[in-house]
Amino acid sequence: MDRLLISTAILTLLSLSFLSEVQSTSFKMVNRCRHTIWPGILSGAGTEQPSTTGFALKSGKSNTLTMPKSWSGRLWGRTLCGQDSTGKFSCLTGDCGSGKVECAGSGAAPPATLAEFTLNGADGLDFYDVSLVDGYNLPMLVVARGGTRGGCSSTGCLVDLNGACPAELKVVARGAGSARGSVACRSACEAFGDPRYCCSEAYNTPDTCPPSTYSVFFKHACPRAYSYAYDDKTSTFTCASADYIIIFCPSPYTRKRVLLTLDTIYHCHGNQEEKWVKLSSTFSIFNRKMV
Repeated sequence: MDRLLISTAILTLLSLSFLSEVQSTSFKMVNRCRHTIWPGILSGAGTEQPSTTGFALKSGKSNTLTMPKSWSGRLWGRTLCGQDSTGKFSCLTGDCGSGKVECAGSGAAPPATLAEFTLNGADGLDFYDVSLVDGYNLPMLVVARGGTRGGCSSTGCLVDLNGACPAELKVVARGAGSARGSVACRSACEAFGDPRYCCSEAYNTPDTCPPSTYSVFFKHACPRAYSYAYDDKTSTFTCASADYIIIFCPSPYTRKRVLLTLDTIYHCHGNQEEKWVKLSSTFSIFNRKMV
């Protein structure tokens, strides 16, 4: 009888272990931009690969992927993509250099807005953030759904920064003889290559690499997103057993409304706390409408 109980217990544990191993997380990617985008996906070293590393996503459409339980990596949206006469695929922003729609192990060329994930990390928590450290090309929102532990907060950059981007950081596209305008906003590190902006060489610690004027620009506009290398405290979020919705160009915001908000932030002369409260409040209103 004891042997039977022991055998049953072992089988139960094995079954639970098997179920744990096959557990997965869904990523629903939604395109609310007015144009087609091409999401790209890069997995971390030693991480099981998802079923695709890049695809086209038309305006108003969504695509749900099943991600491995302990997946880590990043995803982003590529814009202004197409094929040349030889069939080589490339994008003006976020290009991964593979020459194909699938990124196949290559990351985004900056500037690009990145969503970064480590699933089932320490204490069984997912860690996630939206990063502007490599610059910006699209508004993005990450929403955790159905989580059991952790804050499970939404995060992202809801602002269309391309128009408000400082002139020295702008990426401007031209085509068919007419200007398309600003299509991305570079980081100061990429634009100038200065170790003080890159937090490298003698500036590779939080004490020696404080926020720059340019990273403050990103942080004021998108207070929950990473603005530079040592921006962890206000930019990393956790959740357990959640599924995720990643929205490109999240509504109900329009370019005009967002830029008016930016204009208010950068031209008012109140104290810094007032500026941050305005943005945090705006985000909270949006988050209630979304979820």
